[in-house]
Amino acid sequence: MRVALVHDWLVTMGGAERVLEEIASLYPDAPIYTGVVNRSRLSPFLQSREIIPTFVQSLPYARRWYNRYLPLLAYGMEQFDLSGYDLVISSSAAIAKGVLTRAETLHVSYIHTPMRYAWDLYHEYRHREAKGVTKRIMGPVFHYMRLWDRISADRVDVLIANSRIVQRRIQKHYRRPATVIHPPVDVDRFTVASDPGGYHLVLSRLVAYKRFDLAVRAFNHLKWPLVVAGDGPERGALQKLAGPTVQFVGRVDDEARSRLMREAKALIFPGEEDFGITPVEMLASGRPVIAYGRGGILDTVTHGETGWLFEEQTVDALVDAILAADKISWDGLRLRSRAEEFRPEVFRERFSSTVLAAWNNLR
Repeated sequence: MRVALVHDWLVTMGGAERVLEEIASLYPDAPIYTGVVNRSRLSPFLQSREIIPTFVQSLPYARRWYNRYLPLLAYGMEQFDLSGYDLVISSSAAIAKGVLTRAETLHVSYIHTPMRYAWDLYHEYRHREAKGVTKRIMGPVFHYMRLWDRISADRVDVLIANSRIVQRRIQKHYRRPATVIHPPVDVDRFTVASDPGGYHLVLSRLVAYKRFDLAVRAFNHLKWPLVVAGDGPERGALQKLAGPTVQFVGRVDDEARSRLMREAKALIFPGEEDFGITPVEMLASGRPVIAYGRGGILDTVTHGETGWLFEEQTVDALVDAILAADKISWDGLRLRSRAEEFRPEVFRERFSSTVLAAWNNLR
């Protein structure tokens, strides 16, 4: 069987790229087609693979400002000639599912989410993050991208969602059913300590929609220690907002990430995510998650059992949740057992069986 993999763009190692690694491990000879690639930012495993970018790769600053080329990237995906493959697997949060395949080719797409900045978060991005020329042209550009996104979803034979909320978005925006297969989490990188440390933890890319301003304000109010690990466009604004008990440590490596989780009291997760690998990593460290009770977190955290969920994105609601969670004696091994359900082996087995069933149905 001739197999090709497709991914939106390969410019960093995030959750979607970790999923791609697991898929690629199942198909060791498959080339990876993508919008743009920055090999220096990828894992050694992905660096070792054959990666074929679109023509956008040669355009100015494409590896840095790839999202500004979004319509061209969508067009570029359609220019890949995949007619020689029997199976195409796309890993898509934007454009990868838009490749063209023959009627005889099975196309399976793992959807991290329908394009959120074109659908669910369009108005939030436009009013909170877009500035200048970008804000002015977003209307017509994303009107086109919504049309393209909807049409391109019909090119896929089998849709897989990474969570139940993404499954619902697929049904809403694409009018298609999807099977839920949760992303893999490398739980073996994390261990459970006997006693929690004296701080709560934020660990993420610092962007506006993740609402870490709520966490900073809440810990300013409580005057409790909060460690903020990660970097991003919101870091400066958050640091200006922070009081003396909030510490910023910047981007951390895997070893520091594991240590921070193991020694924290709980993870603060105030935004709405498609799935959220970091909360599962926290559970693997035997620590609870305090989170906004919407989105993919509902697939991983059970209120009062593996964490504490709050219903409104307000400082008061988060403060109440922090205080409530602090009164509970959390069982680290029980939290760890929940994380075990998301092991890479589970993902590979479910993904392989889903593709095989689709292949047999096609034949």
